[in-house]
Amino acid sequence: MNSFEETLSQYGTYFEELRQAILTVTKVFVGVFALGFFATSPAVRFILEHVRISGVTVVTTSPFQLVELAMSVGFFCACVVVVPLFVFRVYSFLKPGLFPAERTFFAWSAPFGLGLFITGFTYGCVMLYYAIKIIAQVNIGLGVSNYWDISSFISQMVLTSALLGLLFLFPLVITFLVRLGIVDAAFLKSKRKHAIAGIFILVSLLPPTDGVSLILMAVPMIIIFELTVVFNKGKNRGRLLTV
Repeated sequence: MNSFEETLSQYGTYFEELRQAILTVTKVFVGVFALGFFATSPAVRFILEHVRISGVTVVTTSPFQLVELAMSVGFFCACVVVVPLFVFRVYSFLKPGLFPAERTFFAWSAPFGLGLFITGFTYGCVMLYYAIKIIAQVNIGLGVSNYWDISSFISQMVLTSALLGLLFLFPLVITFLVRLGIVDAAFLKSKRKHAIAGIFILVSLLPPTDGVSLILMAVPMIIIFELTVVFNKGKNRGRLLTV
């Protein structure tokens, strides 16, 4: 028996489990992508009927633009569903080799992380809605007509809200680093100015780029950072590495 056959014989069960996991994730991705693709038209109709902005006309600039938008929406929906599923499958695969403290951490961090993402995404949608209303009125005051491309309009709102949702996951990342003993609350407090500066730099990369939106996106991130420092104050270094 050669080395490849020995490896296959020794780890065959794990390879099969990995294959099944990849197959499941792929099926879910395709299914959710199709669902998001075909749900785009009624979703766009709902948005245009209920999210009315005075002085704004939403237009298409290409006969295939709605198809492109549906592809983007389908891909986004598939990623939102598949990423947590993938993390869960990885956790299930690694669970037998984890310490009790590590299992506990992952058990509460998964639903908490999902809640943080949803909160950040929702906050991003609401904040952007009021920000674009202000921008639209400013344009009108300057004598500029608001003819907004439907694909850019919706894609930019969804992408910015999703990125803000990901930024809301930073408390979990910081807590994980604290539990591993890489950083501690004292270190985070000493780097508060750098953290605040980094937050402003990160949110400044997200559209829209006006000052009001920058503050509205940065302030909750700063509050979350401060709450994370308080939460991890006094936590034992390397707690995840102990039984």
